[in-house]
Amino acid sequence: MANCPRCEKPTDLSPTNLFRPFCSEKCKLIDFGAWANEDNTISRPIQSEDFYED
Repeated sequence: MANCPRCEKPTDLSPTNLFRPFCSEKCKLIDFGAWANEDNTISRPIQSEDFYED
């Protein structure tokens, strides 16, 4: 279990949750809209080191 990144409600991260990591289709669409509207942006250029875990 984890929290929905949009509304913070507990959400199931198993493959049965079609909207994961979100709790619902509504939260998923709200988040998508924020990215499409450019309300959310990546704060810096992606570096090759970003693809490697420590």
